[in-house]
Amino acid sequence: MELSEDELVKAVARLLSGSEPGVVVGLGDDAAVVEPGAGQLVLTTDLLAEGVHFERGSISARDLGAKAITVNVSDVAAMAASPRYALVAIAAPGDVDAAWVVELVGGMRDACAEYALALVGGDTNRADLVVVSVAVVGEVAPGRAVLRSGARVGDRIVVTGSLGAAAGGLALSRAASGRAADALSRPWGRALIEALERPIARVGEAQVLARVGATAMMDLSDGLSTDLSRLCEASGVGARVVLGAVPVAETLSRGAEMLGVDASALALSGGEDYELLATLPADAVDGARKDLRSGFGVDLSEIGEIVAGSGVVAVDADGRTAPLEPSGWDHFAQG
Repeated sequence: MELSEDELVKAVARLLSGSEPGVVVGLGDDAAVVEPGAGQLVLTTDLLAEGVHFERGSISARDLGAKAITVNVSDVAAMAASPRYALVAIAAPGDVDAAWVVELVGGMRDACAEYALALVGGDTNRADLVVVSVAVVGEVAPGRAVLRSGARVGDRIVVTGSLGAAAGGLALSRAASGRAADALSRPWGRALIEALERPIARVGEAQVLARVGATAMMDLSDGLSTDLSRLCEASGVGARVVLGAVPVAETLSRGAEMLGVDASALALSGGEDYELLATLPADAVDGARKDLRSGFGVDLSEIGEIVAGSGVVAVDADGRTAPLEPSGWDHFAQG
């Protein structure tokens, strides 16, 4: 880096200057000081590592910074909480210049503004590869956090939005240069890359689902088949999923043939959608669907039902059933 650590911190502090609600002492001191809210605190952390979650040459620093914030906000949102504060740690090798880091923080600032949270501190260090670690503090009314362990037999399984676009974007980013260039010349191709690089955290949508009685909820970061299996295990229940009801992203369906992927399979296992997976009482689904459509322009799809037992079963168009094995992203199973 061209700047010393102190000079870089000062540059970042200038970028993030400005007062934020609840922040007593922000960037520039040994630690941040913030005002406690009236609710319970919800804490989460996540990191993005070069070579595992992204390749530096395939995502801009600004998009990477925004994504690092958003994936953490998504975890807070899935608990029906509101994001309040963020801390960030950035490690980078010597060939990363200060301008790249400043642009990275600019993307973080953009995402913080979008989700109304304050970036109050952090750290920088040297490493062999780029690593961006973010911690977010959220707040929820006492006793109102929605966990993944509350699903009950008879609840309906719902997901927001559509699935598979981010996985399609990953497939596109790994495609041969000619095919990738062709795909990126089309609206669906650009939309797939945007889904991968600029996900959306469903903060308001999660609070709607909580208000109408969601019994369990989590965000879809590792793929529907994997995350639903985790929700069922935490709740001590099983699930039946109607495959034809799983909402496949239209952009993925349009590009699947060119990319040589199975759109339905990616919708089930692709990961990084950051949509919400929730369980609702049967009589709450229609109201939730109307509220999400009118308030956010977001669809809510009912894809199955919570059942007694364990494991997840898929039901095809002919009514045949088969186990739906977890097949999404697993950081420790990647070779």
